[in-house]
Amino acid sequence: MNNGGNHPENSIKTVLSHYFNVLEGRELSYFHKSSFIPVKAKSLLDQWEEHEGVRKGFKSTDISSTLEKPPFSYLDLKIAIAEKLFEKCIFCQRRCEVNRNEEPGICGVMKSKIASEFLHMGEEAPLIPSHTVFFTGCTFKCVFCQNMDISQHPDEGMIYLEKKLAELIDNRRLDGSRNVNFVGGDPNSHLLYILKTISLIKENIPVIWNSNFYMSPEAMHLLDGVVDLYLSDFKYSNEDCAMRLSGISDYWEVVTRNHKLAFQSGDMIIRHLVLPGHVECCTLPILDWIYENLGKKVVLNIMAQYRPLYGAFNHPELSRFLNRQEYVKAVDYARKLGFINLI
Repeated sequence: MNNGGNHPENSIKTVLSHYFNVLEGRELSYFHKSSFIPVKAKSLLDQWEEHEGVRKGFKSTDISSTLEKPPFSYLDLKIAIAEKLFEKCIFCQRRCEVNRNEEPGICGVMKSKIASEFLHMGEEAPLIPSHTVFFTGCTFKCVFCQNMDISQHPDEGMIYLEKKLAELIDNRRLDGSRNVNFVGGDPNSHLLYILKTISLIKENIPVIWNSNFYMSPEAMHLLDGVVDLYLSDFKYSNEDCAMRLSGISDYWEVVTRNHKLAFQSGDMIIRHLVLPGHVECCTLPILDWIYENLGKKVVLNIMAQYRPLYGAFNHPELSRFLNRQEYVKAVDYARKLGFINLI
């Protein structure tokens, strides 16, 4: 939502320069670029070693002289590694090590299922119309979840072959979508499926990773060179709130680490939903951390859409709507810190 900030539009375009360059046809999306980079690794150990070598120099890799795709590409390598990790899953920081070919992980997800896909007009202005793909299942158990019908019911939804979803993404692009936006629930449980799907996309389209940011380091490295824009959901600034309200341990350490990695990997928009009764304990410290670690130019959406849903009524501070004073305090604090790209 727009909070009334007086940011110049060209400032956001500068900060999100790669995203807009892909959108306007001046650059290849990262997954397309990855599909042109040849690799040779065979064993899993060699695969990770070569993957990390390519990843560290990915942005500076020049593919302008490449005329055709190699037999085995950097994107193919990512898929091969993800297939191995799927057998002992560590896509999220819970690292449950379940063979998800045979049973679901702690997230509840075994086979990827899609609750819906459509052109979404309710995202941030630079993103709309956004082709949102809503996956079922989630690594969190948020008591106030606003998508509980899909996040907490991973067996719901439909199974799409990767080829079918890739065709839908291409067709939505031709119909006017500005990006493909993988969300949920949370997309992290579906990392292998998403990598396979994007390898089949023909159109040059920005890929958005719309997530709670509880990915493992390995997942973050696989996303690097695939995701053009990270759309994060930055919830809490302390372990107590994260465990009590989402059932998540080590939240602050993991999510701050991943924000730093994502900021180096691609463009980023950070969302923060202001929770009633949590301005002092969560919102203000989060804004401080973002400013100190990512800078005042980061694109930031301070959101006031909180509604008491699902299990929120079991938590007194969450059983009401956000009041205007809490939201104004959050936005005023961000402005005083010097954030210039509030949307």
